[in-house]
Amino acid sequence: MYEKKVSIVIVNYNVCFFLEQCLTSVQAATNGIDAEIFVVDNNSTDGSIDYLRPKFPDVSFIENADNPGFAKANNQALKQCQGEYILILNPDTVIGEESIRTLCFFMDEHEKAGAAGVKMLDGCGNFLPESKRSFPTPWISFCKLFGLSKLFPRSKQFAAYNLPYLNPDKQHKIAVLAGAFMFVRHEALDKAGLFDEAFFMYGEDIDLSYRLSLSGYTNYYIPERILHYKGESTRHNDRKYIRAFYDAMLIFHKKYYKRSGWIMHFVIKTAVWFKSLWTSCFGRKNATTPKLKRKNRRALILCNNQNFEVIKKASAERVPELEFINHWNLDEERAMDAINRRNQMKGFTDIVFSYPDMRFEQMLLFMDTMPNQTTTYHIYHENIHRLISPGK
Repeated sequence: MYEKKVSIVIVNYNVCFFLEQCLTSVQAATNGIDAEIFVVDNNSTDGSIDYLRPKFPDVSFIENADNPGFAKANNQALKQCQGEYILILNPDTVIGEESIRTLCFFMDEHEKAGAAGVKMLDGCGNFLPESKRSFPTPWISFCKLFGLSKLFPRSKQFAAYNLPYLNPDKQHKIAVLAGAFMFVRHEALDKAGLFDEAFFMYGEDIDLSYRLSLSGYTNYYIPERILHYKGESTRHNDRKYIRAFYDAMLIFHKKYYKRSGWIMHFVIKTAVWFKSLWTSCFGRKNATTPKLKRKNRRALILCNNQNFEVIKKASAERVPELEFINHWNLDEERAMDAINRRNQMKGFTDIVFSYPDMRFEQMLLFMDTMPNQTTTYHIYHENIHRLISPGK
């Protein structure tokens, strides 16, 4: 019925080098799998397509003359997909070599699984709570918008939005998957329909997750690690995107909860309006305030001996505040042995992985084992001679 096992769809907007890294990890993850890859570019101005097309000749690039939004751009590629399963993926992500194969096995064994999401980590190795969520019913939305979910993070009644009481290292049936990584059964997508293009950005993943459930399928959270440089593919300080984020909740609420009562609708709408106004007025100001430079920054580079000097130079150029740069020689010690020296690792503010000296799977395990708000993880790609860092 399907010509491919997996189709991968990535929408890009001005994140050329993040996308390059993402495609590198996708190619490693699809090795030995009959797959096709689509990149839809929403009129980027950073030369993404001209730079990446010759580097990835097997990728199908779709160029838009404007920015029609995340939902519409995804739909352009989804209409062409021939895979039994479809992975909707953000360009500012890194996936492990076994991730796609693992999810294919899972979906093959669970015929009523409509889609699966994964354990997303940020650039410091911290778990991203949007990896697993509930539908934003009026009550759940109320608790989220008015901060009750933060006040009572372990409460199933007040903190249902991000489900913090569910173990992130266990498999769960959940309601909402993140658009940064949605592994969808093609047959289920045909029944549920494509993304609702009324959502310009944000909320379309919630809407699709809901329609998959209405179609009789179950969504799952699988603790398969990926790296998501959260926010690199969107301009969170732009008023247009701030408004889109909060408007998405209202669109969803109007679409599915018309009978919830005018009082609750008014409360949700008012909370969204105030939160959007506050973020637009004060969030932009705070976001543009430069972060204070950390003192006593120390880096550890995990690489083979022959690559150390090159990566050391690249690290010093990228992070000029570095006072010390140390080497974990992968010719002599395994990368995973460093995890056993956690106390020693805490002394480093920056960890630099070298690819392909280390597999992406190893990097993700390292980050997941040692998350730290004060530690920044970088990846150096030997074949492209570039250091990729959060926010860079």
